[in-house]
Amino acid sequence: MTPGVGPEDFLDGFDRILVEVAATGRRLTREELESRRDLGEQAAEAGLGLRGMVGAHFAAAREAWPAASAGAGGPGSADSALAAVQQAVDSFAEGYERAQRQAIRQEEAGRREFIDDLLHGRSDLGRLAERAERYGLRLARAHAVAVAEGPAAYEEGDPVPRRVVRAMTARFDSRRILVTTKEGRMLCIAPGDQEDVLAWFAKQAYAATDGGRVAVGRSHPGPGGVVQSYEEALNTLEMAERLGFGGPVLKAADLLVYPVLARDRQALADLVVSALGPLRSARGGARPLLDTLTAYFDSGCVAAEAARRLSLSVRALTYRLERIRKLTGADPADPGQRYTLQTAAIGARLLNWPAQEL
Repeated sequence: MTPGVGPEDFLDGFDRILVEVAATGRRLTREELESRRDLGEQAAEAGLGLRGMVGAHFAAAREAWPAASAGAGGPGSADSALAAVQQAVDSFAEGYERAQRQAIRQEEAGRREFIDDLLHGRSDLGRLAERAERYGLRLARAHAVAVAEGPAAYEEGDPVPRRVVRAMTARFDSRRILVTTKEGRMLCIAPGDQEDVLAWFAKQAYAATDGGRVAVGRSHPGPGGVVQSYEEALNTLEMAERLGFGGPVLKAADLLVYPVLARDRQALADLVVSALGPLRSARGGARPLLDTLTAYFDSGCVAAEAARRLSLSVRALTYRLERIRKLTGADPADPGQRYTLQTAAIGARLLNWPAQEL
């Protein structure tokens, strides 16, 4: 609330209007209604509460009422005065709410600008840290970012993000965390040593999105750490999609080997073509045998489990593994030769081979 400003400062002309309306029975003019709206906006900007201002209008009406009644001289004066009070209060409230909506839009725009700057590192780090305090973050500390995606794109204010925010606020109201949306996904930024916060966010986001996927970046220090953790989480989501990982919650720390493999794309492509290229000469092409390798390695090299995943008999799976051995010269069941084939199979998924020629 602005110091030295009270409700009476926003009742200018109200008593005069009331007296005139009670005397003549007229309705408020367009200019008078607009002046009430302007005063409502000003009261909101000054920080006065709407409930208190409505009460101030009625108190002013009571004070002006004897003069209004005396000046009216007719049986309709009370009805006219009450109608004037209603019109004035309605217009005042309309202006007040208009100012509030504008303030909310400005706050949302400022929050969105801060989030964009934070996640893209486009602002001066010192200034960014100052702005972060307003949103409950202390960027001098280490932070981690969790990113959730679902079957639809989400914006702040949508039912799904609101549900997650309510669950987070109810459990961690005193924690310094930020839950928001970015490019259709939900995000939670939390201190890096508070894994329970990100775990709870993942649980709530998974439930709210009816089975979406959540990726958690590693904890990194400083303002730039938020950007780094956010990018790790995004990369983890992308990699999970490409590699077909089925887990609802994926941690970047558990998947560090995949970015390492993908870092030198040419070397990885050479490995894929060299180790798995001969599979293209098989009947039906390389895809069925590559899927066999993937299922075999993903099941811990247990033939029965791999056969179940592929809806094959163990005999059919064994035949395929033997065919792979003959074509590539490497035995998937041999520990000494398995590593090359497994790394090449991962590389094939990362590079979308054989659908994409290398």
